[in-house]
Amino acid sequence: MARALINNPSILLADEPTGNLDTRTSIEVMDIFQRLNRERGITVLLITHELDIAEYGSRTVAFRDGLVTSDRPNTRRRLAQDELAALPAAAAS
Repeated sequence: MARALINNPSILLADEPTGNLDTRTSIEVMDIFQRLNRERGITVLLITHELDIAEYGSRTVAFRDGLVTSDRPNTRRRLAQDELAALPAAAAS
């Protein structure tokens, strides 16, 4: 992610960024994406098969066989910052 941000892009492409992560780390990654969008105005285009992860975006575009099957705003957008605050503290290593 750091290499992608070095040149101050206006768009960030993320292909399955939470695919092999635990729940807490997935929410942390989504928090980073949401903050980049909110604070820097970076558009984040995230590709995922996980419907719960798609709910962090402002809209969801679904494809099947290369064609758009739906394009809708997320009216109940998940906010990673709020979810992180509600999680129990991480265990010390």
